[in-house]
Amino acid sequence: MPSAMKKCDPVVMIHGAWAGSWVWDRLTPLLQDAGLTCWAIDLPGNGSDGVDPVTVRFDDYLESLERVAGPGPVSLIAHSGGGNVASAFAERWPERVARIVYVAGIMLPDGLSFVDIVQRAVKTDPTAVGVNPATIYSRDGRISEVPPEAARAYFFHDCSAEDALAAGLRLTPQGEGGREVTMRVTPERFGRIPRLYVEALHDKSVTPSVQRLVRELTPGAEVVSLPTGHAPQYSAPDLLARAILPFLTRGRS
Repeated sequence: MPSAMKKCDPVVMIHGAWAGSWVWDRLTPLLQDAGLTCWAIDLPGNGSDGVDPVTVRFDDYLESLERVAGPGPVSLIAHSGGGNVASAFAERWPERVARIVYVAGIMLPDGLSFVDIVQRAVKTDPTAVGVNPATIYSRDGRISEVPPEAARAYFFHDCSAEDALAAGLRLTPQGEGGREVTMRVTPERFGRIPRLYVEALHDKSVTPSVQRLVRELTPGAEVVSLPTGHAPQYSAPDLLARAILPFLTRGRS
């Protein structure tokens, strides 16, 4: 008699800077069709909850994810800066995390920030500055935002003009208190979580050189490469789903 099908861990999807849960709308049904239960969260202060982004701390992101993830275990899919949230959550509550998928993600090693990574990468790749030159900061530096035209150029350049414009217009200001973080992870906690890194080969925001560097400094992740820009979940959801489903459903019989 065939063995019973093992239920897959539910999936929680974490958006990156300036974005929201909407960025996963095209991927979610593809994962659900494969039998996965999925939630896409909105991080505090991204415009969906009325919270002033100036007041948001990185711990607020972790507490928000904790409420959704519950006792776990869950699989985390993290895009771009959402990778910081996934890594820190796995370090704090490793028993609640079954696996992590980083989509063009910021997968920082212990003791470094994303600024540190970029500063290293630009020594050999000037494009590693990514969207930073086009980012607008408030006078006090506590809020940042990306104009729609810059979003189209750096985040959604591999989409149709209509889709790129629509996505760019949905971005919201973000508090720097939630974006600036120096990662603290250990081999005994975060380090024991299975990880898959989705490399976006044509990314103009978290550039391929930066993606390679974070993988070198934070070894242990499996890697799959896609010929996409920064947000394959929006520009090429079918391609991304095929790339990550074997990892998300591994062990199901």
